Amino acid sequence: MKQLLNRLYEHDKFSRDEARQILLNIAAEQYNEVQISAFATAFNMRPITLSELQGFRDALLELCVPLDLEGRETIDIVGTGGDGKNTFNISTLSCVVVAGAGYPVSKHGSYGVSSSVGSSDVLIQMGYQFTTDQDTLRRHLDKAGMCFLHAPLFHPALKVVGPIRRQLGTRTFFNMLGPLVNPVQPKYQMFGTFSMELLRMYQYIMQQSGRRFAIVYGLDGYDEISLTSDFKVVSNDSERIWSPVELGLKKLQQHDLDGGDSSEDAAKIFMSVLEDQATEAQKAAVIANAGMAIKVIKPEQSAEDCVAEARESIESGRAIAGWKKLVQS
Repeated sequence: MKQLLNRLYEHDKFSRDEARQILLNIAAEQYNEVQISAFATAFNMRPITLSELQGFRDALLELCVPLDLEGRETIDIVGTGGDGKNTFNISTLSCVVVAGAGYPVSKHGSYGVSSSVGSSDVLIQMGYQFTTDQDTLRRHLDKAGMCFLHAPLFHPALKVVGPIRRQLGTRTFFNMLGPLVNPVQPKYQMFGTFSMELLRMYQYIMQQSGRRFAIVYGLDGYDEISLTSDFKVVSNDSERIWSPVELGLKKLQQHDLDGGDSSEDAAKIFMSVLEDQATEAQKAAVIANAGMAIKVIKPEQSAEDCVAEARESIESGRAIAGWKKLVQS
């Protein structure tokens, strides 16, 4: 580790294979918590390179617990986190809404680290039981249209890293990895990134994957479609800047999306959205993201029509019906 830290101090970069080996060594507990904390902090002092991101990703996919969905085609909606905006759980809610609209979802998520409440935190609060049992997860997908992959269970090799990340409480390179290492590697994915540079790296990686994707970056720094500003979307087919009005929605203010300070606050907002009792702003943010995710699956359909599908998922009650089936199954 001393050699690695010295290289970082000299602003040296790691090859793809070197990055892969570093993460394999972390997983094998070859470094102690102080050394890992020092590495994560020093690494954060400069931008990650594409080769490093690819190498870290290679290692995590190599070590993860696999999940075979037996040919089921799914989508995941996930942000990197680390944008410092403390929004409510927009990505997770968007997944429930997309599932309610009839598109199977394999959601990959974890506890909040750089934000107050992550997707796993709110699901625990709502009574969902995490599992790696393949039959159970496939049943969830068939019955509720959605299954949830709790990252610490599917990436047990990184158990040593979780406490360190929580103690640091800041964005690290692990934020950049999370969205890329869904064990299912679903056919469709919508990512949110906290920077334009990371968007470009995700774009390259996904272009090599052959899967359908969209990558979102809010021009005011959000890792999702916040509707607080224009936002950039890069997909297999296009690259453009969108405005809220092009989705048939109004521009929002940052305070409209506040997620509160606790899992209880997050759970209240979560249920209010699904019960169609949320504020117009909260509902709009969710259907914007859910709609753009539907557009990944149906690129020939207009964005406004995709947003309308998402709205109907909530207003018809299908989204909350699917959620109740997921929690009860």
